[in-house]
Parts: sequence; C-alpha cells; structure tokens
Amino acid sequence: MKLRPVLLVILILSGFYYLTTHVGSSSAPWVHRVVVPATAQPATTSVTGPMNTFQLTEAAAAPAYDTEEQQNIAVYKKALPSVVNITSTAVGFDFFYGAVPQQGQGSGFILDPQGHILTNNHVIDNAQRVEVTLYDKKKYKATVVGVDRGHDLALLQINNANNLQPATLSESNSLTVGQRVYAIGNPFGLSGTMTRGIISAIRSIRGPNNNPIEDAIQTDAAVNPGNSGGPLLNSRGEVIGITTLIANNGADQSSGIGFAIPVNTAKAVIADFAKYGRVRRPSLDIASLAIGPDIAEQIGLAADYGVLIQRVLPGGAAEKAGLRGGTQRAGYLGNIPVMTGGDLIIAMDGQDITNLQDLAAAMNAHQTGDEVTLTVFRGRRKMEVKVKLSDATEKQERVS
Repeated sequence: MKLRPVLLVILILSGFYYLTTHVGSSSAPWVHRVVVPATAQPATTSVTGPMNTFQLTEAAAAPAYDTEEQQNIAVYKKALPSVVNITSTAVGFDFFYGAVPQQGQGSGFILDPQGHILTNNHVIDNAQRVEVTLYDKKKYKATVVGVDRGHDLALLQINNANNLQPATLSESNSLTVGQRVYAIGNPFGLSGTMTRGIISAIRSIRGPNNNPIEDAIQTDAAVNPGNSGGPLLNSRGEVIGITTLIANNGADQSSGIGFAIPVNTAKAVIADFAKYGRVRRPSLDIASLAIGPDIAEQIGLAADYGVLIQRVLPGGAAEKAGLRGGTQRAGYLGNIPVMTGGDLIIAMDGQDITNLQDLAAAMNAHQTGDEVTLTVFRGRRKMEVKVKLSDATEKQERVS
C-alpha cells in the first residue's frame, strides 16, 4: 500500500514527459507554432555527375509580381510594338578617297497606321539609305518625308507594313520633377531595351547641332547611343518626349543625365508637316536677353523681369510692328554684350513673360501668321504692341 503513492507520482511524471516530448510538439494547444504553407517550402534536388553530387535548393513556385513590377511590365507591353530601330547608311571616304559605307543606329516610334515614324534628325542626317526594323524583326526601307533641323526632328514613312500599332501621345505642359518615366529604344544596337527613372528637371538646353531645345525633359533614366529618337514614356505608357541627347563629358555612354524633346513641340512640328509639307516656326525676328532683378537694377529697367530686345531683324515681324532693339552697349553678361535702349517684353496676350522659356512656350502655342499682343516697357512707358508672327524658316538668319 505504501508503494501506491510512489507509483502514482511516477505514472503522472511519465505521462507529462510523454505529452511534452511527443504530443506537444505537434498538437498541444499551448505550444505556439508558425505554419509555413507547403507550397512555399523550397525543394531540394540532387544533380549527380562524374565530378560530384550537388544538392540544389529550388523555389517551389515563381513569386507573384509586386505592384511596381506589374506597372513596369504593363508599360513595356503597351509601348514596345510602337518602337522601331532605325539604321541609316551614309557614304564616307577613306584615305585613298574610296567610298566607305558608314552606318548609324537610332530609334523612333510609329505615329499612325499609314507608317509615319518620328525620330531625331541627327539619326538620319545625310543618310543615303534608311531602314526601319519593327519590334517583330520585320525590316522596311524608309523614306524621309520631312526634317526640322531647328528642333532636331525628322518624319519618316514605311510602306506595305500591316497591323502597325501607333504610339499614344500625351502632353508635356504639366510634367513634374519627380515623375516616373521610361525610355525604350535601341542602345548600342540592343533592340527593345527599356530603362526607368524620373524627371530630374525641365530646362532649356542646346541640342546636338547647337540648336535650342526649350523645356527639354531631363531624366536619370539610362539612355545611350542608339536611344536617340525613341520615346520617353509616362507611367501609362504614353509618349511625353523624344529621347535626344546625353550629357557625357566626353564618355560616349549614359551619365545619368539624359534629355528629351517635349512631345508638344513634336506635335507642332507634325502639324506643320501635315499642313504645309515643311515646318513653319513662328518668329518675332528678334535677338533677346532674359532679364532678372540684378541686371534690371544695374541698367535701370522699369521691371525686374522679362525679355529685353537686343536687336530686331531688318524687315522682320518686330520691326514691322514698330518694336525697337538696343541702341547702346552697357557691358557684358559673361561674353554676351548687353544692349540697352530696346523694348522690354513682359507679357504676350496677357501671359507673363519672365524669361526666354516663357517666350518660347508662348510662341509654341501659336503658328506663323498669328497676331499676338505684346506688353512692353519702352523706357518707363508701358504699352501694348500687336505683332504678326513671321516664318522663321524663311529667314537667312534666325535670331529668335
């Protein structure tokens, strides 16, 4: 009888030991467990050969794309069928004056089902033959329909191409620094390459041929030789610019600073091609200088902003309207002489003109032959002058 309590204690301890070591690890309700789905468990496979046996751990299934990846993929799938590769062939000469074919590569994008394609002028400049390769690898001989060297744009056309998918053109007036952008093109001949970045700035620059590009889109999306003429896209896969140039400091590759022509400029050029068969850029026919508070104070202007007319082109729009250029040299801004005595433009059609970019944007909203009203200061006198815009391409000397 004295052994019963001892046996009972041993039995209870044995039962507790069994439960904690055998049952509790898998089903005890007081034990916290992290359950990993069987489908997420990696699998181990063996690869055996003459050298050795390798144990490889493989994912059970491909992971789903996250939201950002889905957007990247959607932009690429939408835009890629519209992007083309362009090969231009020109003839150069070797040391013995023998003809040597020289090839250049660039990009472009389809505008309509009729086969019109937009690219940079410098991609096809001086080419004797231009060939376009679509995303499905089909090749077509292209005809140069029109060029605009001033904006570094060119319009091509291919014939007998079926099921062309035109790009969707957005607008570029409301672009914002920090906005996500994508570039698709043919860098170093690698067709169908997409890179991603943001809009780093909106600024006016000089193009490949020293041509001014107003409101150029600066981006850190990687662009390289061969991207020229390709589309710069927003997050919906719509064209907001035409990739044109990189700041490379002598290294012929991406530096994280690329530039694109705004799509609104391209739209204006395309409209001129359609209406006139050539580009008719509106012009005031002036040479001008942007004015800020410091310069305005130094030379005693009536406003601390605007565009000061340095000179007017003889027989041009400004001279015909009675606008005046500078009459006296007041000094230099860098290596640029500053002339005083000319009219100071502060508005066009009621829209403030604070710098050259404002003037360019206002001009891009008009066509050759339009009449605009300029608000100017002539000395201290504020006045309004009506000007009929002329055609810059008809002038031997383009000053503004």
